[in-house]
Amino acid sequence: MNNGQNETINFHLQLLAKTIDLNQFPFTKMIIEQNITKSEYENLFYMLDELELQYQKQKEEGFLNFSSLLVQFAGMLNERFDPNTLVYALKKEGYYPSLMGEFISILEK
Repeated sequence: MNNGQNETINFHLQLLAKTIDLNQFPFTKMIIEQNITKSEYENLFYMLDELELQYQKQKEEGFLNFSSLLVQFAGMLNERFDPNTLVYALKKEGYYPSLMGEFISILEK
C-alpha cells in the first residue's frame, strides 16, 4: 500500500470516528482516538479476562473489597488510557459488566 492510500484510509477512518456517537460507543471511539493498535487492543482484553477470573475467584472466596484489582487494572494499562474513563466506557458498551460495576462503585465512593 502506498503512502497516498494510507493517508486516504486514515482520513476516512477519522471521518468515521467523528460519526460514532460518543454516548453510545465511548470505548470504541477511545480506541480509535488513542490510535490503539490491534495488539494493544488484544492485550487489554487478555488483561481484562485475567482480572475477571481473579474477581470471580475472590468473590467466591467471600472478598468484599476489590480495590486491589482496580489498582492492578490501572497499573497494567497502556499509558494512553485514562483508567477511570476506560472503566465507564467499558461498562457503557457492556464489557465485563460485573467487574466494571464493581470498579465504578469503588470509584464513586
